[in-house]
Amino acid sequence: MAGIWFGVLVFALLMYVVLDGYDLGIGIASMFERDKASRDKMLEQVAQAWDGNESWLVLAALVLWAGYPTAFGAILPHAYLAVILMLFALGVRGVSVELASQTHDRALFEWTFGIGSLVAALAQGALLSSLASRVTLVDNAFSGSAFGAFGWFTFLVCALLVALYLSYGYAYMKWKSTGELRTRVARRGEITTAVTAMLAVAFFLALDNTDAPLNLDSAGRTVAFVVLLAAAGTGIAVAMWSLRPASTNDGRSFVGLAIATVAIAVAIVVGRYPTIVPGVPSVEDALSPDTTMWFLFVGIGINLPLIVFYTWFGHHAFRDKAYGTGARLPRSGR
Repeated sequence: MAGIWFGVLVFALLMYVVLDGYDLGIGIASMFERDKASRDKMLEQVAQAWDGNESWLVLAALVLWAGYPTAFGAILPHAYLAVILMLFALGVRGVSVELASQTHDRALFEWTFGIGSLVAALAQGALLSSLASRVTLVDNAFSGSAFGAFGWFTFLVCALLVALYLSYGYAYMKWKSTGELRTRVARRGEITTAVTAMLAVAFFLALDNTDAPLNLDSAGRTVAFVVLLAAAGTGIAVAMWSLRPASTNDGRSFVGLAIATVAIAVAIVVGRYPTIVPGVPSVEDALSPDTTMWFLFVGIGINLPLIVFYTWFGHHAFRDKAYGTGARLPRSGR
């Protein structure tokens, strides 16, 4: 049961990174876009599904809180500052998107949307980097940690996450836009994807100098890790190739990035399972009692398919390319 519940947690987190990753990336990218009509179009793309994308973060937090209370109680104070900053930035983004749609003068809200997106991405990077620092527990209660808010590893993970989100944002905008905007985002996406690949390599090399080095103590783990890294490299290569302006399959770049993200995340799990955060009980030891877990399985089992359907429907309803601010191409123009 511990493995299944942990799989649900990882699934929810990956769905959040892929889906909210592209709208965070679009928000960051909008600050570098000089053309007002293009910025408006980028904001409209986020407005269509940002709230549904963030529901995966809520689900992941619920799964961690209910299924792994000891781990939740240790990780949250370990990264309080990053979590508070992330939630504040996400709130600012949501308000900015809604207010921008209610006014003709969008400049202020476009900037707060972009800044909020960048701050949220940096806060998430700080949160993820903190998971590689040892947590001290006394009687299963948080007692302290070695996490340095401005350590070199934190800067590396923050840069990696911002580059990844930008790559998602540019890939998604290439998928959904036409004309000069499509060409611009494609070229910028090629650069950010290349930077993401280099930072990902640096991340894996740097893990050995943290409190959470990868554990490849068996042939099975090593083979799985190598295969996953090969899959990640293939995904990055597909994304780079498909991001070329000349490429006509615009959605393939987004899929390639998603494959790379999933492969990297699973590779980290393979190298760390069952102890994910140093000092925190393992996945099996931190699990809630069986009676609680069966109750949670019923609740999550009902809601998870609904969230999946809502996510699919929200993106399916706006699947066509946009050619103007808020407008959509008819099917015959695809």
